[in-house]
This record gives sequence, C-alpha cells and structure tokens, in this order.
Amino acid sequence: MRAVLLGPPGAGKGTQAVKLVEKYGVPQISTGDIFRKNIKEGTELGKKAQEYMNAGELVPDELVVDLVKDRLMQEDCANGYLLDGFPRTIYQAEELDKFLAEQGQKLDAVINFEVGHDELITRLTGRRICKKCGASYHIVNIPPKKEGVCDKCGGELEQRKDDTVETAENRISVYRESTAPLIGYYEKTGALKNFNAERDHEIVFNEIVAEIGE
Repeated sequence: MRAVLLGPPGAGKGTQAVKLVEKYGVPQISTGDIFRKNIKEGTELGKKAQEYMNAGELVPDELVVDLVKDRLMQEDCANGYLLDGFPRTIYQAEELDKFLAEQGQKLDAVINFEVGHDELITRLTGRRICKKCGASYHIVNIPPKKEGVCDKCGGELEQRKDDTVETAENRISVYRESTAPLIGYYEKTGALKNFNAERDHEIVFNEIVAEIGE
C-alpha cells in the first residue's frame, strides 16, 4: 500500500495511521521524522535542511522533495508506506507523482479525513491535563469520573494554552488554506478517497480497508 493521509488537526489521522501501519506492515513517514534523522546522522541533505531551520526559514520544496525521495528508496518502503504531512504543496504532489512514475508505481489512495468545523473545535479544545501527574483526558472522548479532577491522583485538570479556541481556529485555518489546493489536485488524478471521520474510529478504519483492499 502506498498512501497519503490528508486531514485537519483533530481529524484522527494519528489514530488511523497506527492502525493502518499495523494492518499493512508498512512504515509511517513524516517529513519531521525525516528531517530529524538526516540532521542527527549529519547527511548532506540534513545539513542543508539544518541551515534553513537555523535561520528560521522554511525548508524549500525542492529540498523537502529530495529528502522524501531519499527516504522512499530505502528498503523498508519496498512494499509501500504511509505518507503523513507530505505532500503539503502542489509542487510536492507533482514531484511525488513524477518520482513514482519513474519507479513504475503510483499512489493507491490519498485518504482524506473530513470533519466539520464545530466538531474539530470540540476535539481540539477538549483536552485536559493533570497538573500533578500529567495524565491526559478529553471532556468528550475520555472524561474524568469527576469534572476537573484526575482519576489517578486527584490532581487538578487544566487546559493548556495551545488547546484554546483561538489556537484551534488558527490551526484549522492554516490547514484549510494550504491543503484545499491539494484536495483539488488529487480529485483530478482520481486518487482522492474521502472518509467521514466524525464517526467511531473502527468504522472509519474498516471503510478505509474496504476501499483500499486487504
């Protein structure tokens, strides 16, 4: 299986990625992991990426593509992979398609998780963390037995600053602006598969497997 995951923050990509990796026995690949690995190992591509990051600049598309292509040529990707966070631009998508064509391959699916705005806000702002032991809860999905109190240690639960409505709205807005063109691009190629991710994650997972195949 060769697939790309698309979906706004809070759509449940992480949950589905774990299940899909286990089901198909392929690696999950993110640009963040690739950057960290190349920088740690001191590769030429890693050194170039580090220069941009040190200067507080975005790593150029061309370099991101080179890093990803290098990763996809590694042995553990021979039977497929799950791309998460790449491509982020039309250029990256086009370059990925060219690379796959050169290898006599193509994407099996671009899995797009669809979740309504209000549901995303609920998911992104519902997290609560225990001040004492760090246990994580969600006021809707994993609520504590007693509101505002940790089940494990009795500590006070708090909402982190990065879980506020304002931050959530910004994250969703950035995603919509950057990803909308990609959705259009993959609709034209016929690779896009849309899934209603507001439902139970097992239902969504089973639908993805049914669409992609065993």
